[in-house]
Amino acid sequence: MKVKEYRAMSSEELLQKEKIFKKELFDLNYQRRMGQVEKPGRFRNIRKGIARILTILKERENDGSKR
Repeated sequence: MKVKEYRAMSSEELLQKEKIFKKELFDLNYQRRMGQVEKPGRFRNIRKGIARILTILKERENDGSKR
């Protein structure tokens, strides 16, 4: 997803998306240990998605405290 798409989501939707990404990352790590990972590049994309979500949530939190 693009950053614009994340910014258009509500905070609740972002938290749900973060949970989904974390579960998917956990599953991929399990598959890595079993030697069954089909798309190893997916690790990087998931971690970047989580970081983007956390950044947007932190920005929203800081904007609320400044006002």
